Amino acid sequence: MAIEAFAPAKINLTLHVTGQRDDGYHLLDSLVVFAGIGDTIRVVPSDALTLEIDGPEAGGLSAEPDNLVLRAARLLAPGRGAAITLTKRLPVASGIGGGSADAAATLGAMSKLWDLPMPGAKQVLTLGADVPVCLSTSPARMRGIGERLDPVPPLPEMDIVLVNPRVAVSTPAVFRALEIKENPPMEPDLPCWRDLPAFISWLGGQRNDLAAPATAQQPVIGDVLDALRDAGALFASMSGSGATCFGLFPPDGHSAKSVAKAVLFLEHPEWWCTHGRVL
Repeated sequence: MAIEAFAPAKINLTLHVTGQRDDGYHLLDSLVVFAGIGDTIRVVPSDALTLEIDGPEAGGLSAEPDNLVLRAARLLAPGRGAAITLTKRLPVASGIGGGSADAAATLGAMSKLWDLPMPGAKQVLTLGADVPVCLSTSPARMRGIGERLDPVPPLPEMDIVLVNPRVAVSTPAVFRALEIKENPPMEPDLPCWRDLPAFISWLGGQRNDLAAPATAQQPVIGDVLDALRDAGALFASMSGSGATCFGLFPPDGHSAKSVAKAVLFLEHPEWWCTHGRVL
Protein backbone atom coordinates (compact mmCIF):
# COMPACT_ATOMS: atom_id res chain seq x y z
CA MET A 1 0.00 0.00 0.00
CA ALA A 2 1.42 3.36 -1.05
CA ILE A 3 0.11 6.70 0.18
CA GLU A 4 0.90 10.01 -1.49
CA ALA A 5 0.48 13.51 -0.07
CA PHE A 6 0.94 16.86 -1.80
CA ALA A 7 3.07 19.50 -0.06
CA PRO A 8 2.05 22.84 -1.59
CA ALA A 9 4.15 25.99 -1.54
CA LYS A 10 3.28 28.34 1.32
CA ILE A 11 3.23 32.03 0.43
CA ASN A 12 3.22 34.91 2.87
CA LEU A 13 1.13 37.51 1.07
CA THR A 14 1.79 39.77 4.04
CA LEU A 15 4.37 39.47 6.80
CA HIS A 16 4.29 41.99 9.63
CA VAL A 17 6.93 41.55 12.33
CA THR A 18 5.17 42.75 15.48
CA GLY A 19 7.66 41.98 18.26
CA GLN A 20 10.29 39.70 19.69
CA ARG A 21 10.01 37.40 22.70
CA ASP A 22 12.62 37.15 25.44
CA ASP A 23 13.72 33.78 24.00
CA GLY A 24 14.54 35.44 20.68
CA TYR A 25 11.57 34.21 18.66
CA HIS A 26 9.94 36.88 16.53
CA LEU A 27 6.21 37.55 16.61
CA LEU A 28 4.45 37.73 13.25
CA ASP A 29 1.12 38.66 11.74
CA SER A 30 0.86 37.11 8.28
CA LEU A 31 -1.75 36.29 5.66
CA VAL A 32 -0.72 32.87 4.37
CA VAL A 33 -1.98 31.13 1.25
CA PHE A 34 -0.96 28.03 -0.66
CA ALA A 35 -0.39 27.37 -4.35
CA GLY A 36 -0.98 24.38 -6.59
CA ILE A 37 2.80 24.08 -6.87
CA GLY A 38 4.79 21.87 -4.54
CA ASP A 39 6.53 18.70 -3.52
CA THR A 40 5.15 15.18 -3.15
CA ILE A 41 5.56 12.73 -0.29
CA ARG A 42 5.10 9.00 -1.00
CA VAL A 43 5.21 6.42 1.78
CA VAL A 44 5.07 2.61 1.77
CA PRO A 45 5.37 0.14 4.65
CA SER A 46 8.88 -0.94 5.58
CA ASP A 47 10.74 -2.41 8.52
CA ALA A 48 13.08 0.58 8.69
CA LEU A 49 12.53 4.31 8.39
CA THR A 50 14.25 5.49 5.20
CA LEU A 51 14.13 8.54 2.97
CA GLU A 52 14.94 8.91 -0.73
CA ILE A 53 14.86 12.29 -2.45
CA ASP A 54 14.29 12.80 -6.16
CA GLY A 55 12.91 15.53 -8.38
CA PRO A 56 14.37 18.62 -10.06
CA GLU A 57 15.34 20.29 -6.76
CA ALA A 58 16.70 17.16 -5.05
CA GLY A 59 20.28 18.35 -5.37
CA GLY A 60 19.80 20.97 -2.68
CA LEU A 61 18.74 18.52 0.01
CA SER A 62 20.12 15.40 1.67
CA ALA A 63 18.41 12.57 3.55
CA GLU A 64 20.26 13.22 6.79
CA PRO A 65 18.72 12.22 10.14
CA ASP A 66 17.75 15.83 10.90
CA ASN A 67 15.79 16.19 7.65
CA LEU A 68 12.36 17.56 8.53
CA VAL A 69 10.62 14.66 6.79
CA LEU A 70 12.38 12.11 9.00
CA ARG A 71 11.90 14.25 12.08
CA ALA A 72 8.17 14.42 11.37
CA ALA A 73 7.94 10.65 10.96
CA ARG A 74 9.81 10.06 14.22
CA LEU A 75 7.63 12.61 16.02
CA LEU A 76 4.47 10.81 14.98
CA ALA A 77 5.65 7.33 15.93
CA PRO A 78 9.18 6.73 17.19
CA GLY A 79 10.52 3.35 16.16
CA ARG A 80 8.06 2.75 13.31
CA GLY A 81 9.34 1.98 9.82
CA ALA A 82 8.39 3.31 6.40
CA ALA A 83 10.07 3.92 3.07
CA ILE A 84 9.55 7.59 2.26
CA THR A 85 10.17 9.22 -1.11
CA LEU A 86 10.27 13.01 -1.32
CA THR A 87 9.90 14.41 -4.83
CA LYS A 88 11.40 17.88 -4.48
CA ARG A 89 10.13 20.59 -6.83
CA LEU A 90 10.43 23.64 -4.59
CA PRO A 91 13.84 25.25 -4.02
CA VAL A 92 15.35 24.61 -0.60
CA ALA A 93 15.38 27.42 2.00
CA SER A 94 13.58 29.83 -0.30
CA GLY A 95 10.87 31.42 1.85
CA ILE A 96 7.94 29.36 0.60
CA GLY A 97 7.83 26.76 3.35
CA GLY A 98 9.09 23.80 1.37
CA GLY A 99 10.56 21.94 4.33
CA SER A 100 7.59 22.75 6.56
CA ALA A 101 5.13 21.65 3.87
CA ASP A 102 7.08 18.41 3.43
CA ALA A 103 6.96 17.77 7.18
CA ALA A 104 3.23 18.47 7.31
CA ALA A 105 2.56 16.19 4.33
CA THR A 106 4.65 13.48 5.97
CA LEU A 107 2.59 13.68 9.16
CA GLY A 108 -0.60 13.33 7.13
CA ALA A 109 0.66 10.44 5.02
CA MET A 110 2.15 8.58 7.99
CA SER A 111 -0.96 8.95 10.11
CA LYS A 112 -2.89 7.19 7.32
CA LEU A 113 -0.22 4.57 6.80
CA TRP A 114 0.01 3.69 10.47
CA ASP A 115 -3.60 4.57 11.37
CA LEU A 116 -2.43 6.93 14.11
CA PRO A 117 -3.85 10.27 15.32
CA MET A 118 -2.01 13.42 14.39
CA PRO A 119 0.26 14.94 17.07
CA GLY A 120 -0.88 17.92 19.08
CA ALA A 121 -0.25 21.53 18.12
CA LYS A 122 2.63 22.00 20.59
CA GLN A 123 4.37 18.90 19.27
CA VAL A 124 3.95 19.99 15.66
CA LEU A 125 5.37 23.42 16.47
CA THR A 126 8.65 21.79 17.52
CA LEU A 127 9.23 20.93 13.86
CA GLY A 128 9.07 24.59 12.83
CA ALA A 129 6.90 27.68 13.05
CA ASP A 130 5.37 27.12 9.60
CA VAL A 131 4.42 23.46 10.07
CA PRO A 132 1.06 24.08 11.83
CA VAL A 133 -0.26 26.30 9.04
CA CYS A 134 1.02 23.85 6.42
CA LEU A 135 -1.09 21.07 7.93
CA SER A 136 -4.31 22.72 6.74
CA THR A 137 -3.16 24.11 3.34
CA SER A 138 -6.03 26.62 3.65
CA PRO A 139 -5.67 30.41 3.68
CA ALA A 140 -5.07 31.54 7.24
CA ARG A 141 -3.99 34.42 9.39
CA MET A 142 -0.88 33.27 11.24
CA ARG A 143 0.14 35.09 14.41
CA GLY A 144 2.51 34.69 17.33
CA ILE A 145 5.41 32.46 16.36
CA GLY A 146 3.11 30.42 14.14
CA GLU A 147 0.92 28.81 16.76
CA ARG A 148 -2.11 31.09 16.42
CA LEU A 149 -4.08 30.34 13.27
CA ASP A 150 -7.37 31.97 12.33
CA PRO A 151 -9.55 31.57 9.22
CA VAL A 152 -9.78 34.52 6.86
CA PRO A 153 -12.61 35.85 4.68
CA PRO A 154 -12.92 34.08 1.32
CA LEU A 155 -10.21 35.13 -1.10
CA PRO A 156 -10.93 35.90 -4.75
CA GLU A 157 -9.59 33.46 -7.31
CA MET A 158 -6.14 34.34 -8.62
CA ASP A 159 -3.13 32.86 -10.35
CA ILE A 160 0.40 33.21 -9.06
CA VAL A 161 3.93 33.23 -10.46
CA LEU A 162 6.77 32.23 -8.13
CA VAL A 163 10.33 33.31 -8.90
CA ASN A 164 13.52 32.52 -7.04
CA PRO A 165 16.75 34.07 -8.34
CA ARG A 166 18.85 31.15 -7.07
CA VAL A 167 20.54 33.07 -4.26
CA ALA A 168 20.83 32.12 -0.61
CA VAL A 169 19.27 34.33 2.03
CA SER A 170 20.16 33.85 5.69
CA THR A 171 16.92 34.06 7.68
CA PRO A 172 18.72 34.78 10.99
CA ALA A 173 20.73 37.52 9.31
CA VAL A 174 17.56 39.04 7.81
CA PHE A 175 15.88 39.16 11.22
CA ARG A 176 19.02 40.60 12.83
CA ALA A 177 19.14 43.34 10.20
CA LEU A 178 15.54 44.35 10.89
CA GLU A 179 16.01 47.60 12.78
CA ILE A 180 12.47 47.88 14.17
CA LYS A 181 11.09 44.70 15.70
CA GLU A 182 7.75 46.08 16.91
CA ASN A 183 5.75 47.04 13.84
CA PRO A 184 1.98 47.47 13.43
CA PRO A 185 -0.02 44.29 12.79
CA MET A 186 -2.77 43.95 10.22
CA GLU A 187 -6.14 45.35 11.24
CA PRO A 188 -7.96 43.34 13.92
CA ASP A 189 -10.68 42.20 11.51
CA LEU A 190 -9.71 41.54 7.91
CA PRO A 191 -12.16 42.92 5.34
CA CYS A 192 -14.46 40.89 3.13
CA TRP A 193 -12.94 41.45 -0.28
CA ARG A 194 -15.66 41.73 -2.92
CA ASP A 195 -13.37 40.91 -5.87
CA LEU A 196 -9.75 40.64 -6.98
CA PRO A 197 -9.23 44.41 -7.53
CA ALA A 198 -10.43 45.08 -3.98
CA PHE A 199 -8.06 42.45 -2.62
CA ILE A 200 -5.13 43.82 -4.62
CA SER A 201 -5.92 47.31 -3.36
CA TRP A 202 -5.89 46.06 0.22
CA LEU A 203 -2.59 44.23 -0.31
CA GLY A 204 -1.08 47.49 -1.48
CA GLY A 205 -1.43 48.82 2.05
CA GLN A 206 0.25 45.82 3.67
CA ARG A 207 3.92 44.91 4.16
CA ASN A 208 6.58 42.26 4.29
CA ASP A 209 8.85 43.73 6.94
CA LEU A 210 11.65 41.34 5.95
CA ALA A 211 11.77 42.46 2.32
CA ALA A 212 14.08 45.43 2.86
CA PRO A 213 16.76 43.61 4.90
CA ALA A 214 16.59 40.60 2.56
CA THR A 215 17.02 42.83 -0.49
CA ALA A 216 19.96 44.56 1.20
CA GLN A 217 21.53 41.11 1.62
CA GLN A 218 20.67 40.03 -1.95
CA PRO A 219 19.87 43.03 -4.23
CA VAL A 220 18.73 40.68 -7.02
CA ILE A 221 15.46 40.33 -5.10
CA GLY A 222 14.67 43.87 -6.21
CA ASP A 223 15.37 42.85 -9.80
CA VAL A 224 12.90 39.96 -9.49
CA LEU A 225 10.19 42.25 -8.15
CA ASP A 226 10.82 44.74 -10.95
CA ALA A 227 10.58 41.95 -13.53
CA LEU A 228 7.26 40.75 -12.14
CA ARG A 229 5.80 44.24 -12.10
CA ASP A 230 7.09 45.01 -15.59
CA ALA A 231 5.48 41.77 -16.77
CA GLY A 232 2.08 42.95 -15.58
CA ALA A 233 1.66 41.44 -12.11
CA LEU A 234 -1.29 42.97 -10.28
CA PHE A 235 0.77 42.78 -7.10
CA ALA A 236 4.31 41.59 -6.42
CA SER A 237 6.16 41.02 -3.17
CA MET A 238 8.60 38.70 -1.43
CA SER A 239 7.45 35.65 0.53
CA GLY A 240 8.79 34.92 4.00
CA SER A 241 12.43 35.87 4.44
CA GLY A 242 13.13 35.32 0.73
CA ALA A 243 14.48 34.99 -1.74
CA THR A 244 11.35 33.72 -3.54
CA CYS A 245 9.06 36.44 -4.82
CA PHE A 246 5.53 36.17 -6.13
CA GLY A 247 3.33 37.98 -8.59
CA LEU A 248 -0.47 37.78 -8.56
CA PHE A 249 -2.42 37.59 -11.81
CA PRO A 250 -6.03 37.23 -12.95
CA PRO A 251 -7.32 33.64 -12.84
CA ASP A 252 -7.58 33.41 -16.63
CA GLY A 253 -5.12 30.54 -17.02
CA HIS A 254 -3.05 32.54 -19.51
CA SER A 255 -1.49 35.63 -17.93
CA ALA A 256 0.58 33.85 -15.28
CA LYS A 257 1.60 31.11 -17.69
CA SER A 258 2.78 33.54 -20.35
CA VAL A 259 4.79 35.53 -17.81
CA ALA A 260 6.42 32.45 -16.30
CA LYS A 261 7.23 30.68 -19.55
CA ALA A 262 7.73 33.49 -22.02
CA VAL A 263 8.97 36.60 -20.25
CA LEU A 264 10.87 35.40 -17.18
CA PHE A 265 12.09 32.09 -18.60
CA LEU A 266 13.44 33.69 -21.76
CA GLU A 267 14.85 36.80 -20.11
CA HIS A 268 16.17 35.16 -16.95
CA PRO A 269 16.77 31.45 -17.58
CA GLU A 270 19.02 31.30 -14.53
CA TRP A 271 16.05 31.95 -12.22
CA TRP A 272 13.68 29.29 -10.90
CA CYS A 273 10.21 30.21 -12.10
CA THR A 274 6.83 28.50 -12.09
CA HIS A 275 3.14 29.31 -12.03
CA GLY A 276 -0.13 27.95 -10.68
CA ARG A 277 -3.43 28.75 -8.99
CA VAL A 278 -3.74 30.03 -5.45
CA LEU A 279 -5.59 27.29 -3.57
